[in-house]
Amino acid sequence: MSTALAQLTDVSVTFNNIEILKNINLTIQPGEQWAIVGKSGSGKTTLAQALTGQTYHSGDISFHLPNHSHANRILLIEQQHHFKNRSNTSDFYYQQRYNASDSENTITVQEVLQPFINSQPATDWIEQLHLTHVLPEPLIQLSNGENKRLQLAKALFLDPALLIMDNPFIGLDVEGRQRLHRILDTIVANGISIILITPPQELPDCITHVAVLENGQLISAGKKAAAQLPATAVAPALPADIIQQLKAGGESNHFTTAVKMVNVTIKYGEKTILQNINWEVKKGECWSISGPNGAGKSTLLSLVTADNPQAYANELYLFDQRRGSGESIWDIKRRIGFVSPELHVYFDRGTSCFDVIASGLFDTIGLFRQISTAQQAQVQNWIQLLQLQNLQRRPLFQLSLGQQRMVLLARALVKNPPLLILDEPTQGLDEEQISYFKTLVNQLCETFNTTLLYVTHYSKDLPACVKKAAYLESGKMIIK
Repeated sequence: MSTALAQLTDVSVTFNNIEILKNINLTIQPGEQWAIVGKSGSGKTTLAQALTGQTYHSGDISFHLPNHSHANRILLIEQQHHFKNRSNTSDFYYQQRYNASDSENTITVQEVLQPFINSQPATDWIEQLHLTHVLPEPLIQLSNGENKRLQLAKALFLDPALLIMDNPFIGLDVEGRQRLHRILDTIVANGISIILITPPQELPDCITHVAVLENGQLISAGKKAAAQLPATAVAPALPADIIQQLKAGGESNHFTTAVKMVNVTIKYGEKTILQNINWEVKKGECWSISGPNGAGKSTLLSLVTADNPQAYANELYLFDQRRGSGESIWDIKRRIGFVSPELHVYFDRGTSCFDVIASGLFDTIGLFRQISTAQQAQVQNWIQLLQLQNLQRRPLFQLSLGQQRMVLLARALVKNPPLLILDEPTQGLDEEQISYFKTLVNQLCETFNTTLLYVTHYSKDLPACVKKAAYLESGKMIIK
């Protein structure tokens, strides 16, 4: 029998007296390509970090990497991207990506890739990853999917022997996911071994073996064809009593039109992001917004959330009032609940989950004031609705990314706002969480006549209340 590529023996990880992984034993042979699956919070990312030495573990992890053309290194591409500005700091603010002058403080894709860009293999990867057109772009202006492809390119340029990818399909449009499947086949054909953390519904053809984690334990591991994939549990029923409490304490919101855009055009220099957008969203309507990565979806939403200064140069109405007619940004934000993958990046991960949720009452990224007894009760209602009771006092960074996303969803909902903007809200959630969240959003929209703008690359993730659709491509909108 050949020497194992990787051998894990009784690997355990404990953090702040919480056992994350428990006695993991796994053998990976040369030529095997593994996927690690399991529910949110089962320990998948922690296992990836243990494999790359990024977190302390007990037990033993040993590697026997090939000595041929590849550099003898193991690389992890994390779910969340991080980058620094030209001053080598990470002092960014969320609205910075929409402010042309401030965004110039971040380096471009071309500058990131410059050390490798003249080699033929690097040029080939740039083309395959569909990055050529974004080479001049500042990092902060990249879409979530574009950032994913950039991180993969950087890793491939380093020619790893083993590449570990944490949910690489998240944030990619349909074409992007199909392209990544083909790229993974190419990576494996080049002799690079891969380990993917991925949903069981997204297993590429090149994957040969599957490991299933549950509550930090390895419950099965073996060939993909015989994998014992976790069954999707039935989502629990919504607590009707809390819904009624929220209904009794709800505010009256008087407006007819939530959003109206008339010939809206957004440009950065010579680049047009949105072109002649004419769109009207009536109170209580529920819309899906879709389109490929980089189509302008986030920019469109930034006009509605009052984060984009170019709103003042366009004919834009929010809650029946034209932008620039005397309203403040905070007047707008108090009526909107919002979550996005990009917003996630800007939170202090050391903040407790309770405080992150409570910050949604004030539309701040962090809680900077005392909250009243009534507000504490309001936060607790949403903690219960999102099933976060056992997590509320833990720092955000101690949670899995799926659990972090549930916390940020609770933050978006905590005001029970008349306009709810959910930009890829189910990224990182497992199937049970997605089912429950869809049911919750549907119930809220029906009970409170909430207006909904819902961005997703997966039509199956749309709640039933969504009846209208807008599709963006190359900055133009098509109403379906």
